[in-house]
Amino acid sequence: MDPASERLAGIAFGRFQVLPDRREVLADGRPIKLGGRAFDVLMALIEAHGAVVSKEVLMARVWPGRIIEENSLAAQIAALRAAFGAERALIRTVSGRGYQFTGEIRILSASPEKAGAGLATAAQASVLPPTNTPKPVSELIGREEELGEILNLVAGNRLVTLTGAGGIGKTTLALALARELRPHFADGVWLAEFSAFADPGLVPATVAAAIGLELGGGEVSTQRVAQALAGKSLLLVLDTCEHVIAAAAAMAEAMLGAGSAPHIIATSREPLRAGGEWVYPVQPLAVPAVDIAAGDDPLRYGAVRLFIERARAAEPHFAPDRRLMVTIAAICRRLDGIPLAIELAAARASALGIEALAARLDDRFRLLTSGRRTAPPRHQALRATLDWSYELLAEPERVLLRRLAVFAGPFSLEAAGVIAASRELAVPDLIEGFWAWSQNRLLWRGAKTPPRATGCSTRRARMRSKGSRKAANATNKRGAMRNFTATFSYVPRPMRRPGQPTNGSQTTFRRWTICVRCSIGPSRRLVTPRSAWR
Repeated sequence: MDPASERLAGIAFGRFQVLPDRREVLADGRPIKLGGRAFDVLMALIEAHGAVVSKEVLMARVWPGRIIEENSLAAQIAALRAAFGAERALIRTVSGRGYQFTGEIRILSASPEKAGAGLATAAQASVLPPTNTPKPVSELIGREEELGEILNLVAGNRLVTLTGAGGIGKTTLALALARELRPHFADGVWLAEFSAFADPGLVPATVAAAIGLELGGGEVSTQRVAQALAGKSLLLVLDTCEHVIAAAAAMAEAMLGAGSAPHIIATSREPLRAGGEWVYPVQPLAVPAVDIAAGDDPLRYGAVRLFIERARAAEPHFAPDRRLMVTIAAICRRLDGIPLAIELAAARASALGIEALAARLDDRFRLLTSGRRTAPPRHQALRATLDWSYELLAEPERVLLRRLAVFAGPFSLEAAGVIAASRELAVPDLIEGFWAWSQNRLLWRGAKTPPRATGCSTRRARMRSKGSRKAANATNKRGAMRNFTATFSYVPRPMRRPGQPTNGSQTTFRRWTICVRCSIGPSRRLVTPRSAWR
């Protein structure tokens, strides 16, 4: 039979069928009650092929030429979910953006001679292009704004790299983007993961295997893979590039140069520095301020919502009151809004309780362990995640990072030079280290002039613990104290004069001085002597 003579008989997903000609929805073969506007909303969502449909688009489709309130649309969404019953999750709310149909769609076609009898043949062809990306096992929380921004970035650029420190959620965000963009790439959306190996030479073969390329005999090289993909309308996700970054950059650049069809999203702790690359730094989740107002809802913040969702996964009856919500906000703030740290902490809440968990965060590296069994080793403990980033740095960069861990808040490049520069590490080395850390998102540079940098408290704590271990090797305490005194002498004399008005940089130095004095503390011993930073 000529395929052109076939016509659409229906759309199926799970136990449901939609019959567009009859404007009817069947559940297990039986009609369900659904209003006309609810049916129009459903068809608009299905026709988006898994993409998010904004509220404005839906209202213009269902109520053309009319001005209506959003609650009218919400009522139709509620009617659809009620009709789906236990499968109400088929319609997903994407906060701040709109709605998404999540069902796996099959097309049912019928030949003209069978259409009258209502006998549909199961063409059952998937509407969506192929993919090897995993299905989501949990909702993406607190990233609605970032998702929209990156989608706009990908729309105009063929290589976008998501950068950020370990545990910030780069892979989760990249996979959400891949699912969102899947309908727009006819040759599919593909994930190539590099975390399982350390040999850069395996990058081309990993990409070829992920897409299912058949290259025949001979070496699987970067250029062969790029040429094979030149004419394909596909999206490739290169995940965890930082330890094979030169090979990943070469693969991305070769693909962009071979053809204009492929698009790439990469995740890395630093940019690939490949031609045509656009970089999107992934920030921590939003956390409430210390002085959160009484009327401010902590659930507005992504970090708090993530904590509560993960805590409920371990204890379904978890329902914190206002007092506990304030404590949860403080936990998220102390963990710097890092999603991995928050998930590990929430998993401990059912055993320890919220207040006990908050009290033990000073020992966070022993406390925040036992992540998902199937996760990579670096994501099963907070310490392992931070150490992965640290080990990728060159030794001078590690030294500088340990030295600057004494700053309790933002600091300038000038202040960093006073504290960290030495005979072994000149100012040019310091500038190079600043650049390397900002590329690895181990610190963030503010927008003020002159620029000031800061690092998260969790990472500072880890660097101090590394410094403390080196301090344990110092056998001459008096010599260590001499090093400490020499370091202090870098601070200009006027900054130590009591009662003198201070400017911003003097405040920074004084804050550093207080931090070091506290590190000596009542125990009257030096925790991070200068000799420990070498």
